Amino acid sequence: MSDEGAVPSAVTVYVPRDSAARSVGADEVADALRRAAVRGDFPLDVVRNGSRGLLWLEPLVEVVTPHGRVGYGPVAPCDVEDLLASGMLDGAGHPLRLGAVDRLPWLARQNRVTFARVGVTDPLSPDDYVAHGGLAGLRAALEREPADVVAEVTASGLRGRGGAGFPAGVKWKTVLDCADGLKFVCCNADEGDSGTFADRMVMEGDPFMLIEGMTIAAHAVGASEGYLYIRSEYPDAVATVRAAIGVAREQGWLGRNILGSGLDFDVHVRVGGGAYICGEETSMLESLEGRRGTVRAKPPIPAVEGLFGRPTVVNNVLTLATVPVVLASGARAYADLGVGRSRGTQVFQLGGNIARGGIVETAFGVTLRELVEDYGGGTFSGRPVRTAQVGGPLGAYLPPSMFDLPMDYEAFAEAGAMVGHGGVVVFDDTVDMAAQARFAMEFCAAESCGKCTPCRVGSVRGVEVIDKIVAGRHRDENLALLEDLCDLMTDGSLCAMGGLTPMPVRSALTHFPDDFLARGTDPGADSRRAGGARGEGTS
Repeated sequence: MSDEGAVPSAVTVYVPRDSAARSVGADEVADALRRAAVRGDFPLDVVRNGSRGLLWLEPLVEVVTPHGRVGYGPVAPCDVEDLLASGMLDGAGHPLRLGAVDRLPWLARQNRVTFARVGVTDPLSPDDYVAHGGLAGLRAALEREPADVVAEVTASGLRGRGGAGFPAGVKWKTVLDCADGLKFVCCNADEGDSGTFADRMVMEGDPFMLIEGMTIAAHAVGASEGYLYIRSEYPDAVATVRAAIGVAREQGWLGRNILGSGLDFDVHVRVGGGAYICGEETSMLESLEGRRGTVRAKPPIPAVEGLFGRPTVVNNVLTLATVPVVLASGARAYADLGVGRSRGTQVFQLGGNIARGGIVETAFGVTLRELVEDYGGGTFSGRPVRTAQVGGPLGAYLPPSMFDLPMDYEAFAEAGAMVGHGGVVVFDDTVDMAAQARFAMEFCAAESCGKCTPCRVGSVRGVEVIDKIVAGRHRDENLALLEDLCDLMTDGSLCAMGGLTPMPVRSALTHFPDDFLARGTDPGADSRRAGGARGEGTS
């Protein structure tokens, strides 16, 4: 039989729906491709995926070919007609052609574990999720006793990826060992650190993985209800997760008798007001209960008395999203990655003044130099790198002389720094480090919940003292006063908000002392400029 006149099969084209890609025209690119398909000019099927994390190439368009998914980027809406005419659907050459995406060196040398599906699948397709390994972890967990699941997570060495690095299995065992009754699983998605965006990308790019991780946690500790607390600045993540929860309920992945196991568990989304302090677990719980987000004194810890006074697992997005991999592949496979007590992978986020910003997931032990210079390609401005701040706005500023420090919780702590949530914000040699130190104190003053005096008052006094130092007023006396103030905030603050604020201040003073010499400028203006630049990352 002749094939003459047969309609050619449609070619699948992926265009990210991630917020970062949408901010630079991904929706318009997708619309242009769809219009071409509607006109009948080209047989194509547009699928909106998550972002692969190569943010300097967004919108990154991928075409499915017999030789794999071929990428083009960054694609502007005005490029679409030329790309199609040039044979993009056959993977043909074009100035924007990048080649097979999976083989791009920037991606190929990573250890994509938590981000294995992000950017690969349709985030809201249950079939796509299962076809790419989804539910394997949950099925494996449901075949085991809760205590065995907790033991597996403990053996993997998985630690909290929200910044504290506390062993997830220890927290889960505490909840499991509490008396039977109502228990909760809470996911803290209040991702407030400047230069971090991995939580958002997981929620927008692979939300079923997070739901699966929360469900495994529920089975492991005996919880029946879960809450996903998302900051209000993430409307796309909120919409995607809510849609994914609806699909999961339809599929029997949430609700009563999940996958026929007898487990009853459901997840609800709550949107926070954007308070940085709600990244701290007890402040988040206060907000979930309908009160202003303020820190609770410990003990009791949330694992014993958490949400509504009941035993509660509180984990970060990346922690819970990694749990399905641990259960599916086994604790040993995950623990074999990493160094020392820092096992597995970390999702590093490169931002600030950097040439190639985005997501780098690799085993712990990679050096800061590899992240900044090899993956990041140095500064976007082309000027020399002067410092990188690791671990969010309360992390230390590290000079290039310390860039060979391995990404390892203990190694960083020994150097007076922290890995935190994995954010790396780069600055070139034009940065004013006195202004950055002042900004840390100013940030704490603005974001403090106000419950404890060292944080609430100390941060305000810190701004004033730094202003006096820069103005040259009794410099030595004020430097000593600033050191005493940092000691007080570190030792006396109720939580890490005030306790960590001295870290960026001390690191700036230690590594960049000349920036604190009298200059006769308005340090407040410098700090306001510095603060405005804090969010100029590629997220």
